[in-house]
Amino acid sequence: MQIQIQSSVHRRPGGREPGLEELVGESPPFLAVLDRIPRLAETEAPVMITGETGTGKELVARALHDRSRRQGRAFVPLNCGALPEALVENELFGHARGAFTDATSQADGLLAEADGGTLFLDEVDSLGPGAQVKLLRFLQSCEYRPLGSARTRRADLRILAATNADLPRLVAEQRFRQDLYYRLDVLRLSLPPLRHRPGDVALLAWRFLERHAARHRRGALRLSPGAVERLSAHTWPGNVRELEAVVQRAALLCDGPVVQAEDLDLPDGLAFPCALVEAAVAGSLRRRREQAVELAERSCLLDALAAHAGNVTRAAQSVGKERRSFQRLLRKHAIDREVFA
Repeated sequence: MQIQIQSSVHRRPGGREPGLEELVGESPPFLAVLDRIPRLAETEAPVMITGETGTGKELVARALHDRSRRQGRAFVPLNCGALPEALVENELFGHARGAFTDATSQADGLLAEADGGTLFLDEVDSLGPGAQVKLLRFLQSCEYRPLGSARTRRADLRILAATNADLPRLVAEQRFRQDLYYRLDVLRLSLPPLRHRPGDVALLAWRFLERHAARHRRGALRLSPGAVERLSAHTWPGNVRELEAVVQRAALLCDGPVVQAEDLDLPDGLAFPCALVEAAVAGSLRRRREQAVELAERSCLLDALAAHAGNVTRAAQSVGKERRSFQRLLRKHAIDREVFA
């Protein structure tokens, strides 16, 4: 199906439609994902979210929940790979008193907690055979039985699942149930790795720098052109999660208000030079010029707010803008003046 990508104000960080504010990016592969979220959120069908580790699968799951009719109800995540099979079943379905040695009282599981809302199963490929059978039964009937209980319970919830594995291959190897796969993979969102959206690296880096500068009370920080260039040259095998970790370290350890290239904990040289070639092919000269202007504009706004301790009126005067125009620019770049107060 051909997806039409529209350019509009809601594409910019901080100015997006409700529920999409945390999803930062303007590259065509990422915008294609954003375009599908509202449509998929309107349904009650399960969604399988695929993508490499660190691409933001849980953020997309939360966006699907926040745009659905279940918004305002519980969003309950479970990392299936973080627990052994016996504990996963207990976490999901709960247990009755006396179900096992330490079960001195009844405990509800995550299905009960997510009743009315959304259950997000991350690393769903890690589910063991027993948990797969019970989850399939629940998907078929909306009913489940806590461990050690003779009573069947019902739950009204939507299930979203995520994986970085090749599930069809696991099905072919009989390591994942085919019937469960078809139940979970009704709708699908495939997230592009960060190396396929190089134009978004700078946008994400600015967002992470603001977040961690505020969280760690470092004041207003900004990226030097050299730092942006070095970030853009890296291939990010750990994707967005790796980028945030690198920017957070730089925010904590840089000496002044400007993060320099040498403040970035990255391998020396270009980690993968063809990333720059890919960016040059994918992006037109006009778009790259627009990005440079946006970065300069953002840097100017940050400097003005920092110099005037978050006072919008004085900051606007210092750059020759009316207060209303200055505030529009702050919204455009998702800059919170309270960080500088």
